[in-house]
Amino acid sequence: MSKNLSELSGRKGLKTNLFEALGIAAAETGTPSKERMEKLAGEFLMGTANVFGTAGFYDFLKEENKGKKIFICNGSACMTAGTQEVLKEEIGHHFKTEEIGEMCCLGRCHENSAFNCNGKNYSGTAAADIEKIKSGQSAAVDTYHVGHYGTAVLTESFTGINEYYKTLSLAVSRSPEELLSELKTSGLRGRGGAGFPIAFKLDSCRNTDGNQKFIVCNADEGDPGAYSDRYLMEHQPHSVLLGMMIAGYIAGADTGVLYIRAEYPESQEIMQQAINHLLDENLLGENILGTGFHFNFKMIKAMGAYICGEETALLSSIEGQRPEVRVRPPYPTQQGLFNKPTVVNNVETLACIPYIIKKGGTAFAAIGKGKSTGTKLISLDGFFNKPGMYEVDMGTPLDIVINNLGGGFRSAIKAMHIGGPLGGLVPVEKINNLTVDFESFSENGFLLGHASIVCIPEKFPIIKYLEHLFAFTAHESCGKCFPCRIGSTRGYEMLKKAQDTDYKIDRNLLDDLVETLEVGSLCALGGGLPLPVKNALQYFENELSPYFKKS
Repeated sequence: MSKNLSELSGRKGLKTNLFEALGIAAAETGTPSKERMEKLAGEFLMGTANVFGTAGFYDFLKEENKGKKIFICNGSACMTAGTQEVLKEEIGHHFKTEEIGEMCCLGRCHENSAFNCNGKNYSGTAAADIEKIKSGQSAAVDTYHVGHYGTAVLTESFTGINEYYKTLSLAVSRSPEELLSELKTSGLRGRGGAGFPIAFKLDSCRNTDGNQKFIVCNADEGDPGAYSDRYLMEHQPHSVLLGMMIAGYIAGADTGVLYIRAEYPESQEIMQQAINHLLDENLLGENILGTGFHFNFKMIKAMGAYICGEETALLSSIEGQRPEVRVRPPYPTQQGLFNKPTVVNNVETLACIPYIIKKGGTAFAAIGKGKSTGTKLISLDGFFNKPGMYEVDMGTPLDIVINNLGGGFRSAIKAMHIGGPLGGLVPVEKINNLTVDFESFSENGFLLGHASIVCIPEKFPIIKYLEHLFAFTAHESCGKCFPCRIGSTRGYEMLKKAQDTDYKIDRNLLDDLVETLEVGSLCALGGGLPLPVKNALQYFENELSPYFKKS
């Protein structure tokens, strides 16, 4: 990160944003022209190399995206379901090869066969209407099961904007210190993977001097198999917005930034509609509800880079810099967006705040188990009889999620990848050992993460799945640290070579590679990849042994 570039980008603030300008420049052809990038470099006083380097990083800004008209999902859930080759063949009858691109992941894991056309996502049997979709005559219909087991915190019905925002009136009638105390009592921890207490971030930001502070919603956590963020933004948008506003009041921030994945176009549209609704109701801007509290939102449309799910890379992205992971300290709460104090949290974490302020921190803490308080959203993929989005109290047995809520598997499954690509690879025989909470998963050598479940069927080779994970990491690495950038590529090459030739993997070499990734990577992308690899080596040794040298 360059602090100078952050300051230069911040001169124009969020209203005139370099990253957003690059996206607008790419809208017509799929990539910004050289002339436009040079002009933007001059406008923002950036080096031409900086702007070109930024544009060349993102899937939907880089030159290879030029002329693409349709994108096929290459996410883990669609891959293990085996739907995408048939889909690609069907689409190939209607589009030229050079017009077909890829996206990862569209969040249509509940029915697979996912693709994006004309800025809309489709899945299931939609490809049968591809000609109507091309001409804009077919709507993007998306339905899945939604339910809960225990307390409905995030899945309860929306009561209407006037009733719902009474919680904002309640919040601003109390001091920020009182609200912070409620959050500390609640024990709310980040729902994106690390489980970090949100109250600590808000407190740190509040106690950092600065006349401008930001609350950033990280809606770019694109874990293949997870669509909980998409559910909240498309079905419960005001829980996210109100959570950000209350967080802003606590931290002393007057601006909320929503950074939403390019792969979720419907989420972008619905969240902007919700923001507009608040403006119409005079619930945004200056002196909200006559309380002296000021708050506004800015939505940023991402351009396809998984690494932007890492909070510091996300901040660099908004600034128009190449989204590389920043070395900490300083932490974002001290020096974040445009070098200003910033709190970054994911969608689900922020969406829990209104319930806590309305019901009290003690009520939220009473839900769950131990240090894992509250509820958790779980995404079930298309291998379940009842795929969809389910909210459960922390501590709920995993067996209840799979068999009671999901209706069990519709075909034979040997493992579940839970918590995204960096989560644990859980063999089915471990189902009865786990409960849905941070501690249970950690104690058993796994990671709860987003709590998305991608099933691996009996006939899908584990080594092929590991190859996919290494390839995914290699493609999405920001490239800043050598262990992630080089190690992921070497791992992919090693696993692919073992499948395609008579090459046998040296177990010591692979173990050394995995350890280097784990201890040497700057962020959880390279540092988290070793977990599912270790799980696979532990639980599927017999299946993998033919690919290894005999000791």
